[in-house]
Amino acid sequence: MILFFGVMALSGCYYDKENELYPSPTGGGCDTTTSTFSSNVLPVMQQKCATSGCHATTLPTGYNLSNYEGVKTAVTEGKLLGSIRHQSGFSAMPKGSAKLDDCSINKIARWVNLGMLNN
Repeated sequence: MILFFGVMALSGCYYDKENELYPSPTGGGCDTTTSTFSSNVLPVMQQKCATSGCHATTLPTGYNLSNYEGVKTAVTEGKLLGSIRHQSGFSAMPKGSAKLDDCSINKIARWVNLGMLNN
């Protein structure tokens, strides 16, 4: 009887590994602890969206993603994240190019979740 309780007590004890219980949402190597507009969002928008000419200036349709106000408007209107994630019902962006890497998408999403500050 004592052996039974001893086995039961020990079988219920184990050590969890933090990285297994709480895996990084972005995988390894992508720090989204802090995500700022100037360091994480604007460089991606300038490299992938604005320099192509598609979203560099005020256009008859679309958004000017070369500045804070334009990016904030795209997010507020619910267009940016769905487009860069290539979600159903959204126009996949960047148009005619490969989807942004997961780390960039996660940093942009983190910036949105932190309140879309102009920082």
